[in-house]
Amino acid sequence: MPELNWLGDQNARRAAGKVAYRLLETVEQVGDPAADNLLIQGDNLEALKSLLPLYAGRVKCIFIDPPYNTKSAFEHYDDNLEHSQWLSMMYPRLVLLRDLLAEDGSIWVTIDDNEAHYLKVIMDEVFGRDRFIADIAWKRRDGAPNDRKIGSTYDHVLVFSKEGKGGAKKTRAEESFNLMARTEKADSQYRLYEEPFGFDERGPFRKVDSTGNAKGGRFVESLIYPVTNPFTGETVFPRKGRCWVYKREDMEAMIADRRFYWGKDGKAGTPMRKLFKSEAKAGMTAPTIWDDVGLNQHAAREIELLFGEKAAFETPKPEGLMKRIIEIATNPNDLVLDSFLGSGTTAAVAHKMGRRWIGIEMGEHARTHCLPRLKKVVEGEQGGISKAVGWQGGGGFRFMRLGEPVFDADGRIHPAVRFAPLAAYVWREHTHTPHPTGVFDSPLLGIHGDTALVLLYNGILGDRRPQGGNVLTHAVWEQLRALAPDHAGPWLVFGEACRLTPSTLKRCGIVFRQIPYEIGVG
Repeated sequence: MPELNWLGDQNARRAAGKVAYRLLETVEQVGDPAADNLLIQGDNLEALKSLLPLYAGRVKCIFIDPPYNTKSAFEHYDDNLEHSQWLSMMYPRLVLLRDLLAEDGSIWVTIDDNEAHYLKVIMDEVFGRDRFIADIAWKRRDGAPNDRKIGSTYDHVLVFSKEGKGGAKKTRAEESFNLMARTEKADSQYRLYEEPFGFDERGPFRKVDSTGNAKGGRFVESLIYPVTNPFTGETVFPRKGRCWVYKREDMEAMIADRRFYWGKDGKAGTPMRKLFKSEAKAGMTAPTIWDDVGLNQHAAREIELLFGEKAAFETPKPEGLMKRIIEIATNPNDLVLDSFLGSGTTAAVAHKMGRRWIGIEMGEHARTHCLPRLKKVVEGEQGGISKAVGWQGGGGFRFMRLGEPVFDADGRIHPAVRFAPLAAYVWREHTHTPHPTGVFDSPLLGIHGDTALVLLYNGILGDRRPQGGNVLTHAVWEQLRALAPDHAGPWLVFGEACRLTPSTLKRCGIVFRQIPYEIGVG
């Protein structure tokens, strides 16, 4: 597969693996303490790496609105990165975002023409070309800017799946997508049409062509046959160059069931298929041009109403855009992530729609803008999509910041690290899979494949004496065996020291790794 090359690309491809795991520290709890939503202040590359141990493979939908690299000045962003720097900034973040996605998850990225086509190429590389779903054109402004002879009025929304093809040539994400909510324009196509017998008692319908193109190698002899007009008794064939789209027996059965419209007087030369509104899908297929979900100016007004001042963000995204994406890509209680949270729209909409969410912002406005906005959501603010989804308030979230690295420069575990964060790290490093529960409250972290994974740290078995939990002794081994009495496979045990002899380790099927020196050794 072709690759995009730029100055510093090799360092960018290795960057994600070099990012340190950092602790996440709670600054403030807002609303329901049981809520599983996170607002994180800090560099998004480091924050994404810190999320991996607990959230890898769990995020259903990622939306990001990265800096567009337009050589413009923004108050809260450096949106004037040199092209190669921009690519090097995006690449490792996409790698970590990919690892956080669920197998049937999807990522949606808004971008303009300055970098869209380069972004598509690096996303092809990170996710795979067969994971590409669509390039949606979102209309972001009413008219073209008058400082250009040709002015853009839309942004790209690049959509990729975590996994490749499923059934019927769809990606795994597409198989789990929901239909788009029906629009008034779509419903207006269904009408009551008068027929020779009056109006069909089955209700309004829209008319669909009953013929298909028979030219250019599409000719099918069995689909060209006569049918009888039930009102005039005349014999009817498809028009020249056309053929029926139904087999003869199906066509005749549908005519008998009055499934075709022959005109008000019943004399139409070619009948039209009736597609009744009552039989239509609850939703509709989303097109790749979105001109009905709000503009940047609408989003700016939403922010102004929230904060009582002109929007501090030049290009906030409207809540209607996020509502469309979240409706298609997720279901209630699914996890939504935005690592370029900006004004907080993604988190606000996900919260109102009953999804769990994680939002990451590095600047001070995570505290000055995102935090108060999301507090207003919890309190029941009625802007944006609130009325459309019946939002009345509730839920909660934790406002967090990046803390100390899990390991210091010499590879030692930071003294602030507790058992659960280290356990999550160990599980991630040695299984590369999401933990079945995400709960780490036992030295037996779980059984992956045929191997039981154990962490002896921070007095998890009761105290810090050698015989109490951090050192593998005969007594500790008996306690571990009791946690999985039916396990007959190998054991991978991490601890501060081991008091068992090599022959005992071999007989018991134990591979011991010393903390912290062998924490990364499988």
